[in-house]
Amino acid sequence: MATLNARPRRKPRRGPVTPYVFLIVPLAFLVVFTYIPVANMFWYSVTDWDGLSPTKDFVGFGNYVEIFTRPELFGVLKVSLYYVGASFVQIVLALYFATVLSFSTFLRNVYKGFIFFPYLINGVAIGMIFLFFFQPGGTLDSALQAVGLGGATQQWLGDPGVVNYSLAGTSIWRYLGLNFVLFLGAIQSIPGQLYEAAELDGASRWAQFRYIILPGIRPVVGLSFILAISGSLSVFEIPFIMTGGANESETFVIQTVNMAFKYYKFGLASAMAVVLLVIILVVTWLQRRIAPEEKVTLS
Repeated sequence: MATLNARPRRKPRRGPVTPYVFLIVPLAFLVVFTYIPVANMFWYSVTDWDGLSPTKDFVGFGNYVEIFTRPELFGVLKVSLYYVGASFVQIVLALYFATVLSFSTFLRNVYKGFIFFPYLINGVAIGMIFLFFFQPGGTLDSALQAVGLGGATQQWLGDPGVVNYSLAGTSIWRYLGLNFVLFLGAIQSIPGQLYEAAELDGASRWAQFRYIILPGIRPVVGLSFILAISGSLSVFEIPFIMTGGANESETFVIQTVNMAFKYYKFGLASAMAVVLLVIILVVTWLQRRIAPEEKVTLS
């Protein structure tokens, strides 16, 4: 009987260039829409360009000197402290809801949808919604009067002592869903055997959170803090839509935009954007140094 010696088919070999071919398009978009604009921003920051003139006179570090010698330009950064505080509240709430809803809870999928839904709404729409919510005689005042707290009504967006709390509270409502989803995904990636072993040992929910959940999601928590701080320093759309920066609610980014498109000082505005970028990078570096990411080793 004759036997046929079938040769195994050779799989087509992919050259080392193949992965880089697929990276051409995303890298091109990254260069065109990120790196080139950033490079132009650095160039504009050392000129006195007004955004309209075809010529750009080089002024060196004159714009940076003006930024650091005009206290009012840096004074608006104190407004970011309200959003930093709101970010910590937001992270705590998101961590709480993610932990509770990661276990068996009645109607937990409904609660997940309610928490995440605000993040899907456009920022401008949220600003308009809360603009009516905080206006005199609006939703908030009507609710307070309905429960007998009519004396607590005030100018939520007109009082300089209250407006930033109102705006920061709005940011909590909007971005809570993002951190919630990040934490929930990280918690659900923890092996279920750890919870079972902890329950057999009589560990409470708090003990499970402290010794299983929190160490397991520490990298995600660190990322959330980085995003929260950088977002607090660069907040723009909510205060811009709701107050336009009035009543001492102007942020550094609103001031930068006004400097460019209201006063036509694109050079100075670009220098302010560079300073903000450096501040965010320094804060991120400090955060990574203070709370470094721990390496997990499997034995």
